[in-house]
Amino acid sequence: MRGWLEEAGFDPRFTSLVVALALIWAALAFATDGIFLTPRNLYNLSIQTCVTAIMSCGMVYLIVARQIDLSVGSQIAFTGMVIAFVQTEWLGAEAPFAWVASIAIGIAAGMVLGAFQGWWTAYRGLPAFLVTLAGYLMFRGAAFLVADGQTLAPLSTAYQRIGGGIGGSIGTAWSWALGALACAGVIAQAVYARRSRARYNAAMAPVWADALKAGVTCAALLAFVAVVCAYPEPGAAGGAPEGKGIGIPVLILAAVAVVLAIVARRTRFGRHVFAYGGNPEAAFLSGLRTKRVVLALFVLMGALSALAAVITTSRLNSGTHSIGQMAELYVIAATVIGGTSFAGGIGTIPGALVGALMIQSLDNGMVLMDVSSAYRQIFIGLILIAAVWLDAIYTRRIAR
Repeated sequence: MRGWLEEAGFDPRFTSLVVALALIWAALAFATDGIFLTPRNLYNLSIQTCVTAIMSCGMVYLIVARQIDLSVGSQIAFTGMVIAFVQTEWLGAEAPFAWVASIAIGIAAGMVLGAFQGWWTAYRGLPAFLVTLAGYLMFRGAAFLVADGQTLAPLSTAYQRIGGGIGGSIGTAWSWALGALACAGVIAQAVYARRSRARYNAAMAPVWADALKAGVTCAALLAFVAVVCAYPEPGAAGGAPEGKGIGIPVLILAAVAVVLAIVARRTRFGRHVFAYGGNPEAAFLSGLRTKRVVLALFVLMGALSALAAVITTSRLNSGTHSIGQMAELYVIAATVIGGTSFAGGIGTIPGALVGALMIQSLDNGMVLMDVSSAYRQIFIGLILIAAVWLDAIYTRRIAR
């Protein structure tokens, strides 16, 4: 089966992941009497997935380069508190462009945290595991000190829309337009890839396989648009309420995923990351500036953690030092489930997105089934162990 999928141009691991996600959705729909697949729940699921998925995109780069960041949840807490402090205690929540300034300052703070950890890892040779474990403790403590443990609220009205709540989506017309544009991009990419391979006489998948992949992707995109457009905007006044459409957090995630996927496949930096992860010694001996690469990866992770904090605080309409707890587990689990190997050199952004959606779907479904938080954590932990175990098996089979 694996050989046939590879001959047809399908990634066996990614294909298996998509099939597993479909089966999980079917099982959760049955276990919740269809509630899981309602437009309201799927819209909320798309928003919930964004925080984990955004950070998983950065974690792909780190794990591909044989690094890891255990402090991402604490970074969310610290940068979220910085953002809330700027709005509530410094500039004023409703001051003109205060929320824009707070986002810029929060992302800058995240990059500083990442640079701090990257410097110790890359230029002082400390293991990333220990450095980021220390960051996990320090940044959570720093988040408490920002406001002496107090919750900072309320935040800017305009800022709250970023979280995807009331007014936090683009409506049905723009959603369908973006869906059509995305499908056009998928088809154009498939045609470009075939022409590029033909130009260099490279091996190509059958036409029907590429057409099937493009068709399934477009169908999934349009189905998603249809679902979020079927969920009415809560609190809409007068007449029939219009559908919410795509949430702003989903647009942020899409932008991050597209940019990082392009960087990974079509830029020198992306090639350097995968070369370093595949064989660090060979990369160093070939003249690659490995220390700069590692430092840049941690800075990127800090910026993405701050971006996740923007979505989280805007959804909550407050900043609190307790946000981001257990985020490390979810992000690492999503990344590994998505096919990123701890052995280094292997990983994809689409895989991380599907892995994040799978993790969040399981958590969302268990909440609907009234499973307690303790049991949910145990189950997600077991999923992480299983993912690492399967990754080890897959790596050994490839090496044969």
